[in-house]
Parts: sequence; C-alpha cells; structure tokens
Amino acid sequence: MTRQQTAIPDLAPERDWKRVALNLVLICGGSLIYVFGMNAVLVPSRLFTGGVTGVAILTNYHLPAVNIGLSYFILNIPLAILGWTTISRRFIAYTIFGMAFFSIAAGVLKLPALPLEDPLLSALLAAVICGVGNGLVLRSSGSAGGIDILAIFLNKRFGLRIGTVMFAANALVILAGAYLHDLALSLYSMIFMFSTSQVINVVVTGFNTRKQVMVVSRHHEAVRDLILQRIGRGVTLFNAEGGYSGEPKRVLLTITTITELPRLKEGVLAIDPDALIVINDTLEVIGNRLGVIKQY
Repeated sequence: MTRQQTAIPDLAPERDWKRVALNLVLICGGSLIYVFGMNAVLVPSRLFTGGVTGVAILTNYHLPAVNIGLSYFILNIPLAILGWTTISRRFIAYTIFGMAFFSIAAGVLKLPALPLEDPLLSALLAAVICGVGNGLVLRSSGSAGGIDILAIFLNKRFGLRIGTVMFAANALVILAGAYLHDLALSLYSMIFMFSTSQVINVVVTGFNTRKQVMVVSRHHEAVRDLILQRIGRGVTLFNAEGGYSGEPKRVLLTITTITELPRLKEGVLAIDPDALIVINDTLEVIGNRLGVIKQY
C-alpha cells in the first residue's frame, strides 16, 4: 500500500505575471497616495514622520535645497544592499522598485498645500491619506523601502524584535525633531504616526475583523448543531483532556463575525451555562471556513 502524494503547487510569483502586475500597481498606487498626503498636508504643516522618511523630511526643513525624494533614495541605498544580501531577493527587488518610484514621485509631484491652519487637523488628515497609501504598499509583496529592512535584518541576526527596532528608530527621529525642529510640532507628528498606524491596520486587515471562538462544553454535540444550523458557520472539534479532572473533553473551534457573536454566545450559554467560551480577534481568514456552509 503506497502513501498518496499531494502535489505541491509552483509558488514562484515571477511566473505569475498577474500577481507581479498587481504588486506593482499596489506599490505605485500606494506611493502616489502617500506622496499626496506628504506633499500636500504633512510638509506644508511642517510636520514629519519616523524612519527614513522622517529623516529625509527633517533634512529638507533645514536644507531646503536637498530634495526629499533624492535624500530618501540615497538613505535607502545601504538598506537595500543589506536586504539584498540577507533577506529575500524577490522582496528586495520589489522594494527597490518601490524606493525608486516613491523617490521620483516625492521629488516630482509639486502639489498645492491644502488650506489647514490647525496642526492637529493636518496631522489627522495626513494620517488618513498616508495610512491608506502605506497600507496599499504593505498589501503587496514588497515595500517602498525604509527602516523595516534594518528591523528584519536585526531580527534574523540578533533576535531583536521588529517592533522594538521600529519603535526605537521612530523615537530617535522624534527626539531629533524635538531638538532640531520644534517640540510642539514633534508632538503633533507623534499623533500623525500613531493615527497612521491605525489606518494601516484597517487597510491591511480590513474593516470586518473576524472572531475566533473556542468552546469547551459537555454538550458539544448540541453546540455543534447550533453553530452549523442556526449560526450558519463551520466548526472543527478537537479532542482534549481536563488538566485537573483528567476527563476527556471536546473543544469546538469556529470563526464568526462580530455581528453574529452575541447570538453565538447566547445560544451556547442557553445550551450549557457552564460552558467555557474563549474569544480572540483574528487579523485575516484565508480559504474555506471550517466545514464551509457559506463564504465569509
């Protein structure tokens, strides 16, 4: 009796020109949107951001002759070389394209400033625009360059957390801006950076965040029927064992929406008031749902 072999699909994206084209469109479109927010709102308000972009903007504030796009590209060259030798070359190839496109767009697109006098409104509007642009770029298989390349390298080489490296880099830029530029505008820039991260999360993961629900109940069959028939979601059952009692248990796992969650909790507790329900946020759900009845 031979073991059935499952064919492994060819995952080389270089052969999938539609995927390559989509990645390039996302990088170009996202870069253009970010540049619009930067040149029309952020820079006219004398605000800045973190990372390499923030360094390029602060350099332009003190040396107006130095183009933001040019300085951004120059600062990214050593990072691109580092990434090419230590990270995925396909990722870096997309990133080099993104760096070049973003730099050209930042230097060429001279946009009229939007008439906003309140720096807080400027920070929030710029965050929405730049967050959408950055989020679109992050949905591709590359990036537009920046400190994330260094963060990935330090994580692989020394085990440093990517978030820690990003936070430290952004903090250094903010401190430099507060010392060399303006303290109040640096604080408004922090509001911009925080708001941008929230918008990026929405663009990358979507508005409709799914909920992962795990249920431990003695009446697992009735709970299973509830999920399948009344809620209309799929469900997977796991064998488990009580850590204290040693009794065999069944754990039910399902993915649902936030609007269906109250009905699910109410139904489970109506069946078994002693049931244990664990609810987690999920960033993304890909593929068919657990025993599909309807699509997400």
